[in-house]
Amino acid sequence: MPAHVPDSDPSTTSSTTAITRTPTPPNTDTSTSTSTPHTRDLADDPLARERAHLAASRSALRAMREDVENLDIRDVTANWVNAAVLTAQIDDRIKALADLSHTPLFFGRLDYLHTVGADLTEGSAGENFYIGRRHVHDAHGDPMVIDWRAPVSQPFYRASRKDPQDVGLRRRFGYTGGELTAYEDEHLTDATENEQTSKLLQAEIERPRVGPMRDIVATIQPEQDEIVRSGLAGSVCVQGGPGTGKTAVGLHRVAYLLYAHRERLARTGTLVIGPNRSFLHYIEQVLPALGEWEVKQATVDDLVTSGAGAGIEIRTTEEPAATSVIKGDARMAEVLRRAVRAHVTMPTEPVVVVRGSRRWRVPAYELEEIVRELLTRDIRYGAAREALPRRIAHQILVRMEEAGEAPDDRVQDTVARNPAVKQAVKAIWPPVDPAKLVLRLISDAGFLAAHADGILTENEQRALLHPRPARSPKSAKWSAADAVLIDEARDLVERTHSLGHVVLDEAQDLSPMQYRAVGRRCSTGSATVLGDLAQGTTPWATGSWDEALRHLGKPDAIVEELTAGFRVPRDVIAYASRLLPLMSPGLTPVSSVRESAGAMSVQFVPSEADLDAAVVAACAEALTHEGSIGLIAADARIPALAKALEAAGHSWLSPGEETTAASRLTLVPASLAKGLEYDYVVLDEPAAVVSAEPDERTGLRRLYVALTRAVSGLAVRHALPLPEALRD
Repeated sequence: MPAHVPDSDPSTTSSTTAITRTPTPPNTDTSTSTSTPHTRDLADDPLARERAHLAASRSALRAMREDVENLDIRDVTANWVNAAVLTAQIDDRIKALADLSHTPLFFGRLDYLHTVGADLTEGSAGENFYIGRRHVHDAHGDPMVIDWRAPVSQPFYRASRKDPQDVGLRRRFGYTGGELTAYEDEHLTDATENEQTSKLLQAEIERPRVGPMRDIVATIQPEQDEIVRSGLAGSVCVQGGPGTGKTAVGLHRVAYLLYAHRERLARTGTLVIGPNRSFLHYIEQVLPALGEWEVKQATVDDLVTSGAGAGIEIRTTEEPAATSVIKGDARMAEVLRRAVRAHVTMPTEPVVVVRGSRRWRVPAYELEEIVRELLTRDIRYGAAREALPRRIAHQILVRMEEAGEAPDDRVQDTVARNPAVKQAVKAIWPPVDPAKLVLRLISDAGFLAAHADGILTENEQRALLHPRPARSPKSAKWSAADAVLIDEARDLVERTHSLGHVVLDEAQDLSPMQYRAVGRRCSTGSATVLGDLAQGTTPWATGSWDEALRHLGKPDAIVEELTAGFRVPRDVIAYASRLLPLMSPGLTPVSSVRESAGAMSVQFVPSEADLDAAVVAACAEALTHEGSIGLIAADARIPALAKALEAAGHSWLSPGEETTAASRLTLVPASLAKGLEYDYVVLDEPAAVVSAEPDERTGLRRLYVALTRAVSGLAVRHALPLPEALRD
């Protein structure tokens, strides 16, 4: 695999052929056939030709954007509503056509061998296709860059010497600061060329991480691409250890689905669900970089506390872990169902409707038949309550017809709104307020016992009851688990709106009731579930994906496992994997493909009083390297370390704040480290991370997460003994 780089390129290695190149003027036009010294230079200089194509492609993208900006919609909109909608669509298109100066417009090229019709999915002889983040065409409509999601681009990720897929040459490009500086070729049908690891691919994977998470569109691996391009109809669960790229795969899958099913998902919507706000802020630029701006992001707490009729504010999460586990148990769904249906009262009196001089009577036994039929259908409480007055009205219309009258639908509507009917419905099927219902369950021992009998034990019921019940939902101190119960009750009353596709990341940490809350948001759509059972750090963390998918309502989802690590260095992941047998026996350890070993040091500090200074010194050492630095510590240790950093003159960021070249150190509580990554990680006192959790297994999982946030190097400093598995 020959690689070509200029002498000044920092990625030059002894295994590549280094050649000096003169940068090509950005306005080079390669379309002319006139033989000039300049075009002869381009013919002799492949790198210059590629730079010229890049310049021409950027110019074409700029022209595409200007065409959209100059659209005049005054004569094509009938009213202000149409104008507003069209204006919003144009604004979205303009944003999608933005040319990000430090983001390569294309990262690869495919040269096909044969012509198979005119279908781009099969390629065309003599043509090459540049693969990039979005489609770019010239003034004649001819493609200059092909979207990475298009069928013709797929061989860039999946073609191999065993299966070249009609590709003769695959070219990868290297960039420095947005400038094309190198290229690397694979001749897939050349048996004489030795197969080698792509240096440019390796360099892109190991590029220092400053700022938010970036896309991996240039480095997607074949096994990842299969997941990314799987269909919309089915749900997929991705089990992946640290550094396997599961989050990136999930985000790129959304981008692919929006490309392949844009009209459908534009109607039904898409959503990315993450564990916390810091994580969502970290990943929020990935989809816009791929030209997708319409995907919403939220946490599970956001889902259950926002939207029409929610009205719930999570004011405290300070409740015993055992109580949260019970509230998150799937059995609570049946308790809530019983409590909601208990509001229905069988009628004992007839309904009498007066119309003019006539009185129409529906006896109590017929009313009971209607109520029992609605209960048997097991439709939502609110839908049944809305159906009841029309059912009563229908019985009266039957009597009218038997008496020789000819009532129509308007008469039925009028009868359904009759005060006597409305009063009967209120008595039989009263409205239910979800928040008041849950408040009564966790406040009224008798009410809870009546509906939890045979489902929850007496001890479990006592654990649910608040010692100081609130007077109203507004004054109650709701926990996150309470909010999920209210969401379940709300869905029992009125159906939750379903989206077309939902991505659920760090899914291993959800309780069964949280899975149900997410599942309601994609009940008629599909889901991409991402997680790692070994990183479950909540007391209610799921034990298996089969169980989780059943609670989610997607038992038929395909479970894929990613075991090749692309982020965490080999020695770091091997060190962290020593914990697996203690916390998640049976899981396959991640096998890192990183060729270069990470810089790892584990140092014992004899005195706890000197630990802060040792940690600060490790941070100072990490700051001498390029890239981001994360100082991870048990939550209780954060204030002391913050003071130590300030005393040493080091500024620091909190998780969620964007790192820059001038500010690269982030102080990270261990509870917020999941899903984040840093070039260099300094880990403070592993024993404190473990002991901060309610049990050792959860503590070891939290430590496993902290150990595997490093991309290039890990420094562990401790004064207390390490967990036995990590001792040499």
